[in-house]
Amino acid sequence: MTRRGYVHLDVFADRAFRGNQLAVFTDATGLDGERMQRIANEMAFPETTFVLPSESRDAEARVRIFTPTRELPIAGHPTVGTTFALAANGVINRGAPCVTLALGVGPTPVFLEWAEHGLRSAWMRQPIPTFGFVPVHVKKLAAALGLVAGDILESGLPVQSGSCGVPFLFVPLATREAVNRARFDRAAFQAFVAAAEQPELPVFVFSVQRGDDDATVFSRMFAPLFGIPEDPATGGASGPLGAYLLQNRVVTEQEAALMWSLQGVAMGRQSRIGIAVLTSGGAITDVRVGGSCVTLGAGFLDVPERLE
Repeated sequence: MTRRGYVHLDVFADRAFRGNQLAVFTDATGLDGERMQRIANEMAFPETTFVLPSESRDAEARVRIFTPTRELPIAGHPTVGTTFALAANGVINRGAPCVTLALGVGPTPVFLEWAEHGLRSAWMRQPIPTFGFVPVHVKKLAAALGLVAGDILESGLPVQSGSCGVPFLFVPLATREAVNRARFDRAAFQAFVAAAEQPELPVFVFSVQRGDDDATVFSRMFAPLFGIPEDPATGGASGPLGAYLLQNRVVTEQEAALMWSLQGVAMGRQSRIGIAVLTSGGAITDVRVGGSCVTLGAGFLDVPERLE
């Protein structure tokens, strides 16, 4: 057995028991991918990260990200949360303006904002989004979400896939009430994408209906194919979401420079995700996702040297 220490955080939250849970193994030297995957499944959080020494001068550390069932090349809440863990244990120097982490998509800058007590917020730069599949008929998609077609069509926005490294299907809904009412039927959704000759994707539902808060969007995300029935906060979807809102003229270029996604409310884990999309000459030039974290504690896991 090898004893491995980890930190437990709630990400995209300013108080305990909100946001998205994350376990960060701050020294994963010597662990192979199979054991990392087994550990992530054992932790049973939406994601678990493993910090390794950097393999190049382009990054201060290498980070591998696992859901309970697979490794991801990039994800938002694991990157932000890992940054907070590294700042707390001194790997990141206090006051540093930026740290670069090597993710599966390559070196990823994370911009840091400090307060007197320590790191206040972290903003990761994401790849420029790409967009794809736009289904024409949404009745079966709505049914797979426990909704009716009008819940989607009355939003006036298109259903579309988008990605900053991990693709999602973005499904706009007319009201926040419809977002809360959604119930994901994976078999029905698999039938929907199979009929359209498309791969199964995680599904991000959202509404731009305003509430008594400052959120630009009110959202939920379902990803059973990742072993995540519902995710309380999805940073990896938030970058392409921000670009989607700009391209569909939900927000102006000025408004896109700082947006907030309110996610996880239906789960009782309210999350606040910052999104910044910058443009030049009408083209998107920079996408950042960020927020704050709360450290709940730390522990150890005794990991077998060999797996049976």
